[in-house]
Parts: sequence; C-alpha cells; structure tokens
Amino acid sequence: MNDTQTNPFGQVPIEITISVGKARPQIRDLLKLQRDAVLALDRRVDDPVELYVGDRLIARGELREMEGEQAGQLAVRLTEVVNLRSGL
Repeated sequence: MNDTQTNPFGQVPIEITISVGKARPQIRDLLKLQRDAVLALDRRVDDPVELYVGDRLIARGELREMEGEQAGQLAVRLTEVVNLRSGL
C-alpha cells in the first residue's frame, strides 16, 4: 500500500507560515508608520526562521534564494523538523 491508500489526507494541500521575526512597537509608534519606514525585528538576518502549520511549530530553517529559472524567489532550507507522525 502506498501513502495515499493508508492516509486519504496525503493529497490535501496545507498552508505553511514562515516566521522571520516579531516586532513589538508601541501603538503610538505604529500609528506613525509611513511608506519606507523600517520596522526592526527581534532577529538577525542569519537567525533561523520558524515554519508553522496553524499555531504548531513544525520546523526551523534558513532563508535561501532560489537559483536558475526561479532566481530571486525565496526558499527555506530545513535544518530541524518536528516528528509529524503524531499529527498536526
């Protein structure tokens, strides 16, 4: 038996959210934001990003830029993956 026969949800697409950091401005500063404003995050460029399905952390990785025909597109190289066999 292949995975689709044992797991009927194997073909269902899911949305993964990539978190690169958080910002915690005060409301007064948030209300002042204009185009071209810079909002500092709590992480550095080389820090790992986190991958979530809903609220559940499923992996960590490093941001990469695709090459070839997809040059300029962002991607994530996974460095740590949570055991997903227990379910999402």
